[in-house]
Amino acid sequence: MTEITLKRLSGFKFEAENSLGKKAILDGPAKIGGSDDGVRPMEMVLMGLAGCSSFDVLSILQKGRQQVDDLEVKVQAERADAVPAVFTKIHLHFRASGDVSEKRLAQAVELSMEKYCSVSAMLSKSAEITHSYEIMGT
Repeated sequence: MTEITLKRLSGFKFEAENSLGKKAILDGPAKIGGSDDGVRPMEMVLMGLAGCSSFDVLSILQKGRQQVDDLEVKVQAERADAVPAVFTKIHLHFRASGDVSEKRLAQAVELSMEKYCSVSAMLSKSAEITHSYEIMGT
């Protein structure tokens, strides 16, 4: 079982803590009483997607004996103009560097997005998720 505790610090600023004591700060914009000192909840969802898929991609590449020096993901998303303002479109762009085959990177990204990433599987129920990749320095 996964467990998170969320505690209000002030205004719309909250501290989330996992069962290992790792913490993250969430905060709202000033227009609702926040102080812009943390990540918005929907941004955190995108961070979870980027993290989940990156773990997969890196693991798959390493198992394929690819030498990954760096991996980054840029996520862009659009939300509905209604309440709830769910994500409707999400695009992830993976950038890898090192001795990495383009074919292996493409396979790793595809496997993560279509088979392994739990966050992607959940979000795909309401959003069109697309992805692209590149090898840095080529």
